[in-house]
Amino acid sequence: MSRRSQPSYFSSETWEGYNFSDLEIRIKESTDVYGAVLWPSAMVLCHFLEVNQDKFNLADKNVIELGAGTGLVTIVSSLLGAKVTSTDLPDVLGNLQYNVMRNTKGRCKYTPLVTELIWGQDLDQRFPRASHCFDYILAADVVYSHPYLDELMNTFDYLCQENTQILWAMRFRLDPENSFVERFQKRFHSEELYDLPSLNIKLFRAWRRDKWTNDS
Repeated sequence: MSRRSQPSYFSSETWEGYNFSDLEIRIKESTDVYGAVLWPSAMVLCHFLEVNQDKFNLADKNVIELGAGTGLVTIVSSLLGAKVTSTDLPDVLGNLQYNVMRNTKGRCKYTPLVTELIWGQDLDQRFPRASHCFDYILAADVVYSHPYLDELMNTFDYLCQENTQILWAMRFRLDPENSFVERFQKRFHSEELYDLPSLNIKLFRAWRRDKWTNDS
């Protein structure tokens, strides 16, 4: 996946361009909101999904992305054939919806669903387990400068069912965020898939502690 930038000199918006296989992806950012900025961890996760399709095949899989932000991970997952539920806070949904629809319409087997998700709130009503069984939970840089890490942990725990795998890319910055990883690893089995020291980014796979024992 290659990248190019096109800043706007008349607003706080920036366009990012990517090539995924032979398709162009154009992402609109807004520097006014954390969630509407494309962070490096999202690119790392997208690259991983693209080059590891043999082991992590998303075709026809049920996928949910937490903190989807600008939508790049959702878009790439959809282009790889996944049935994606793309979630974030209400203030970034407009930009997220725009990017996702612009880059997936007519290109994907399944139309991604963009919807609001406030971590830890009304999970059993919004995503009842009987009808919302996800094969993968995807997340990139979801803990950066975020005050609701307990709620994020509870959301991971609720959505991660017996056969669910979590793929989570994180850029290590601050101690409170780093300690979240330690707590996460106490709650879930995990393995490190990628380590990029130059960017302080690691990519983890995780699953419930009471399942997937043959892989642990």
